[in-house]
Amino acid sequence: MLIPLALGLVGPDGRDQPLMLGNIPVEHGVIEVKEAQQSFVFTGLDARPVPSLNRGFSAPVNLASDLTEADRVFLAAHDADPFNRFDALQRIALEQLKAGARSGTLPAPDALVTAAGAILADAGLDPAFKAQALALPGEGEVARELASDVNPDAVYAARKGLRVALGTALADAFATAYGAEAASGPFSPDAASAGRRALRNLSLDYLAVTGSADGIARAKAQFESADNMTDRLTALAVLAQHDVPEREAALGAFYNRFERDALVIDKWFTLQAQIASAGTLDRVKDLMLHPAFSLANPNRVRALIGAFAAANPTQFNRADGEGHAFVADVVLTLDSKNPQVAARLLASFKTFRQLEPVRRSNAERALRRIAETPGLSPDVADIATRSLA
Repeated sequence: MLIPLALGLVGPDGRDQPLMLGNIPVEHGVIEVKEAQQSFVFTGLDARPVPSLNRGFSAPVNLASDLTEADRVFLAAHDADPFNRFDALQRIALEQLKAGARSGTLPAPDALVTAAGAILADAGLDPAFKAQALALPGEGEVARELASDVNPDAVYAARKGLRVALGTALADAFATAYGAEAASGPFSPDAASAGRRALRNLSLDYLAVTGSADGIARAKAQFESADNMTDRLTALAVLAQHDVPEREAALGAFYNRFERDALVIDKWFTLQAQIASAGTLDRVKDLMLHPAFSLANPNRVRALIGAFAAANPTQFNRADGEGHAFVADVVLTLDSKNPQVAARLLASFKTFRQLEPVRRSNAERALRRIAETPGLSPDVADIATRSLA
């Protein structure tokens, strides 16, 4: 297949060098890969460049290269292509997260701190871009990259550790960004304003990730003063991940204010289901007894049980198997009432074979208990059978 590969050769000064194949300039910076093996020899270079490959994601391919961590730091700081600048930072982070999850010890985060600091300090970059680039790969993405023997607790610890490292090393820069991106007028839904909110809220998360009194105070103040749902909900999400008195006070105030708005209360349930702490399973069970919860309400089930199963890998995949057993119980209870919702919940088990042996065994036990239950709906029976096949 023909692969159009856009590229650039970035010189030591951060500028693109001419792309010449012999005496022929490369039109639009795109080479055509047509064969199983091809070589492209560029000429007229004054110094060793750093290749910026697949610019703009010109080809939908998985690209392997011998770029070093130092090369990626350089590209994150200097590449003229926004996609590759983003990708360089994300790849540095992903490799460090994988190493930390495998070994239990994070590599030194200096390279990531340098790359992130360069992007954060670049006044020419759009705030929305900065927010996307500086957000670390999620736990699910790291687990997919590891592919086997995944310990969700180790993945979470690695990601939390890297967030703490960034938040600590770049605290002054994030504090500056948080203040600089504050709205100077009434709420506006336009793209520029949304980008500024995204960067400000990401900065808040990094400032609070250590659980420092200053970070918690910022989140509390934003929650109380927010004039829009994005800022208020983000502040609540930040507080929700910390076991501090401000968390329960904010959760109570949020519910009291929006209890008549069903969609907003769905988010309130979801936030609590995603808390990555040992007490969350008990919290979810207690919330099932809340007057606002009903198993007969599919949206509410997805907001609470679905979020726990799909978006809280450490607690759904608890080493004691209680998370798997709980969701299996809910699936069996729902199956006779709403098999479609039950089947959707059951789909959360689909990646169980990636887990390390203890968690994998727990998940398989829960799946077999479901599959062996008489009278299952076709929906649930099909997913359980396929998952175990």
